[in-house]
Amino acid sequence: MQRMKPMEPMKPMEPMKPMSGGEQWWPNDLGEPSSTGSQNSMRYAFFSKARRLLIEKDNKLTTYDSGDHQISGVQQSGGGSDPAFTSQNGSVNLGELRRISSTIERRQELCTSV
Repeated sequence: MQRMKPMEPMKPMEPMKPMSGGEQWWPNDLGEPSSTGSQNSMRYAFFSKARRLLIEKDNKLTTYDSGDHQISGVQQSGGGSDPAFTSQNGSVNLGELRRISSTIERRQELCTSV
């Protein structure tokens, strides 16, 4: 019977690679969003300096003027109703914001992947 060899020391773990934030789906001229999120088939990006909220749903992009709202999250919405967002003033429904652009078919040339 052979003697057991002592355990070798563990090798150091490799550092984790940073997580990808996903592809950039908003126009480059708005810069980096202050907040982003998604719910069901909708995703949003809020740009505080430009006071713009972009919503992408069903592959269509719509831009809203956020006014004095600083959007920080999306709230649960039921069924087909418009989503509500969290701001420093409380809850704000999407229908309360002024639509800037007509809903357009999202084109790949609008965006550049990160």
